[in-house]
Order: sequence, then C-alpha cells, then structure tokens
Amino acid sequence: MTMLEQAITTKFRFIPYRKHDVVEMCLQDNLLPGQEERFRHLYGMLGSIFHFEFHQIIESLKNAYAPIDPDADTRQLENTKHLTEPHFVDLLGDLLEKANYERVSKSDLNQALNKSSLFKIGLHVDFDDFSEVLLFCRGVSTRQELVSSWMGLISKPIKFVNYERVVVYIRFREDYEQSKDELPSCRPGSTLLKLFQNVPKADLEMLFPNTRVRMRTIDKLLIGIPAVVSGGIVLTTKLGASLVLLGSLFGFWLGLSSQPVELNKTALMVLLAGLVALGGYLWKQFNNFKNRKLRFMQALTQHLYFKNLDNNAGVLHRLTNDAEEEECKEAILAYYFLLISEQPLTRPELDRKVEDWLASKWNCPINFEIEDALDKLLALKLVQDTNGKLTAISIDAGIQTLGQRWDDYFVPPCTE
Repeated sequence: MTMLEQAITTKFRFIPYRKHDVVEMCLQDNLLPGQEERFRHLYGMLGSIFHFEFHQIIESLKNAYAPIDPDADTRQLENTKHLTEPHFVDLLGDLLEKANYERVSKSDLNQALNKSSLFKIGLHVDFDDFSEVLLFCRGVSTRQELVSSWMGLISKPIKFVNYERVVVYIRFREDYEQSKDELPSCRPGSTLLKLFQNVPKADLEMLFPNTRVRMRTIDKLLIGIPAVVSGGIVLTTKLGASLVLLGSLFGFWLGLSSQPVELNKTALMVLLAGLVALGGYLWKQFNNFKNRKLRFMQALTQHLYFKNLDNNAGVLHRLTNDAEEEECKEAILAYYFLLISEQPLTRPELDRKVEDWLASKWNCPINFEIEDALDKLLALKLVQDTNGKLTAISIDAGIQTLGQRWDDYFVPPCTE
C-alpha cells in the first residue's frame, strides 16, 4: 500500500471541530428538549475545569523547558534543582498525545526524504548533526496541486499527502561543528522546537535548520549544456588567437618546434585579451550557478515563512491549548451519547456510536479516543461504571458535581 493510499484509509484521532461547535452539533439532534441552556452551562463548567488542570500542565512544561529554552531572557537560579531535558521530552510526548498528534516514524520520514519535492528543489539534511529528532503530525489529508514543469510550459495535477500540523523537536550534538552553518540557532547542544502548518509529506526535510539546497540533475543540465555551448563559442572566437599563441610558446619551450615566438606588445595584448575573455566567461557561469541556487533558497524561505506557526516556548502554549480542546471535545461527546442513550452502554458500543455519528452525519471519520474520554468522565464522576455498563448522571446532577469539584480546587491542604 502506498503512502497516499494509507493516508486515505487510515482514521486518525483528531476531531476537526472546535469544542464550542461540538456542543452545538450535539444539540442539533434535538434530543435534549428544554435542556439546551443547561447542557451549554455544563459544558462551560467542564471547559473551566479542563482549563484549570491544563494550566498546571503548562507550568510544569515551562519549568522543564526553561534550562534549554534558546530564547530565554531570564536568569537561571543556580541553587534551584531543574527537571532534566529527558523529562521535558517525556512531558512533551504526553502533551502531544493529549492533543491527538501522531508520531512520524523513521520509516515514514525516510519515505518522505526519498520522494521528490513538490516545489522542485533538491534538499539534503545531515542527520548526523543531531543527537535527537522527534516529529509529530496531526490532521493528515490528501491534496491536489498543479505543479509546473519544462520552465512553466506544462502543468499537471499531483496528489500528495499533507500534514495540517507538524511539530519538530531537535537537539544538536554536543560535538556539532558550528562552522558548517552560519545560523546562530545551530549551536552544539542547543535545542529547537517548532510548529508548522500545511506541510507536504514529501517536503518534510525543509523543516530542518541545517537543510541544504542541492542542484538536481535537470538543474545541472540547464546550466551545463548552455555553458558547454557558450564555452565552445568563446574558444573559437575570442580565445582562438590566444590559444594559437600559447600553443606556439609551449611547443617551442618543449622542443616540439624550432621556430621561436616573439612576445611583443601585440602578442601580449592578444594573450591578455584571451585571459580576460576566459575570466569573464568563468565568472558568468559561476554567477549563473549561484543565482539559480539563490532562487531555490528564496523559494524555500518563502515556503517556510507561510508555514511556520510558532517557535520554542510559544509552541508549548499552542499545544497545551490544542490538548485542552481535544480532551474537552472527547469528554463532552462521550457524556452526551451516554446521556441520550435509553440503556447503559459498554465501551465498544459507546465508541461505535460516537464514530458512526461523526462519520454519517458530519462526514468526519475518526478513531475516537474512548478510553481517554471515559477516564476523564469517571474521574469527574459524570459517568458511572457498573460491571462494564456505562451510564451518565443527569445534567443538573452533573452541574452540581462539577461545582463541587471546582470548589475543592481552592480548599487549602490540611496541616497537622
């Protein structure tokens, strides 16, 4: 199965609706007559509880990330014991799991690196520069774009796998040679955390900081063939007299000819003119190569400019918000379907009802995270589990339960 076919058939966990819209989608079923505002109020309380709990998560992440934050403008307290970086990586992985991101495996990354770039640029990444590379994606879809070829004379549609969101975490090796790159962010032992949008799977390599543009075979031919033709013209027209003069000189010096060559003013001018013509020709070809490479770098920079969403510590705040949204959406959907069910449901039955409803009514096939949703609802006591049979408490009882939960957050700890 190709990557494109796999992307079409695979269902992912991300729910592509805002949590507010999920509530309104539920109410459009008209199965809670007269309780719509109470249901919205319960959702508001549930959202506030998730927001409070995720505030603690983002604080833990900020504390863990502070020692390795390349953009930090605060001082480090030397006698404070910080969390180690591996702990930060674990916290980041947990957050991405809550936000329903999928890990990009090494095999997927290798397949992407071996595919041709959509914007016709040869790219190369030296992974030996990194001690750790983590990629996560969310919102995988198939798209189609017109790609031009033959200098823009022909355009053809190409289907490709697209990532709506991509998170990249990179740590450079401690022995990384900074002289290889001029970027200040590429330092031994430094880390980078970036968030991108709408990245074709075939162009994942452009997200790395040490990406180098390389000339493709077609680009080398477009430069090489005109260079050979124009070089022949230069040799036969502007360098002909100089080559004859040099040939005569070398022939006399090597003993191949007995006729001496007089280096008068005219001969020297011919020789100088030939050298100037040769130097101009070589300089022109070098500029052609350099300008073409600069155009490729400009295209790469423009692509990244519009795809970059956030960097370093800013990524943590975005991801925390995404995770909060996903957790809340999963909880409200599970609670709603248990609430409207006429009889208790098992976990597989509830999972199937949510997935069928999203797929049939909203054309949104996903792999619903039933375990995550139930764990939250059981912890909040909005759902009861009796021998594997699940039931939801009423909306009014749920509002009272969540109100008590909120009050308990601000009860000071007991002291003996």
